[in-house]
Amino acid sequence: MKKVILAVLVLVVLAGAGAAGWWFMNEQRITAFGAAAFGAGTRTVEIPPRSNPKVTAKLLAEGKVVADPDLMYQWLKREQLGPKLRAGEYEFVGSLTPQQVADKLISGQVKLYHFTVPEGLRVDEILPILASSELKLDLGKLKALAADPRFVRKTGVPADGLEGFLFPDTYSFTRGATEESVLTKMVSRTIEEFKKSPRRPGVKFDLLQAITMASIVEKETGASELDQRPHISCVFHNRLAKDWRLDTDPTVIYAMMLLRGTYSKNITRKDLETDHPYNTYRNKGLPPGPIANPGVAAIHAALNPITCPDFFFVSKNDGTSVFCPDMKCHEANVDKYQRKGGGQK
Repeated sequence: MKKVILAVLVLVVLAGAGAAGWWFMNEQRITAFGAAAFGAGTRTVEIPPRSNPKVTAKLLAEGKVVADPDLMYQWLKREQLGPKLRAGEYEFVGSLTPQQVADKLISGQVKLYHFTVPEGLRVDEILPILASSELKLDLGKLKALAADPRFVRKTGVPADGLEGFLFPDTYSFTRGATEESVLTKMVSRTIEEFKKSPRRPGVKFDLLQAITMASIVEKETGASELDQRPHISCVFHNRLAKDWRLDTDPTVIYAMMLLRGTYSKNITRKDLETDHPYNTYRNKGLPPGPIANPGVAAIHAALNPITCPDFFFVSKNDGTSVFCPDMKCHEANVDKYQRKGGGQK
């Protein structure tokens, strides 16, 4: 009987030793795996919502981000990281350790897609930029939303269309961003710049008036005229104060585009004489709405113009303008610069 008990004890000890040895070796493998880098190049992996650690480990292995799905799962389990992992599309570059991979998933460093909208474009020029980005937005839906008064008003725009309110900037969105969310974000940036812009005393423009003026200033200036925007804005503010017509060519170009359905920079005398709400050669005051989408410098210039005596300005053909307070001075500058291919403004 004693021999039987002794044999059983030996077996128990041996089994325990074997289990301890297996546990030690497996733990060593998991620990080594957790410190070992794997993979090369750029890999993108989509982790769906509510993915458990085992599914996550499998997807990471299939994406060649980690070497072994089972060890990755065991390592995540041992480190108790499962509840901290966040869903999303992730981009992994180069050789990474499981800890570095997990850190990215825990922090939610999802892959971002970028697009850039330059200053001064119209809505019909901006929407194709959004549609051609890697976000793969639907151009038809973008156009429909931009012209839907219900959606437009919901974004905070006091108009029936988004012209003027798609703020020029570089944007970053995650995969899955919708047409609605992208347009709403761009509008919010415009409204944000309007709200935080400094104002010259006496300038009482509301949101629509400010963006309309800013769009005119934007279209009347070149890239090198950034510092002249407040001066050009001053000219238009002075004309409004005197109840003059703004007489600005970009509004006529925009009016003709609305009438004809095509855009052309060429202006004829007939165009100048065509009656249209956007033709500031025919109507006093601001046009009904913006003619383009202005950047931050133009928005700030519209609300905070310099104080100046000028009512006229003419292009000097070098990306800058020269200003005048009266017609005599203006005509001299037109004669000096316009005959060389410049333009009257």
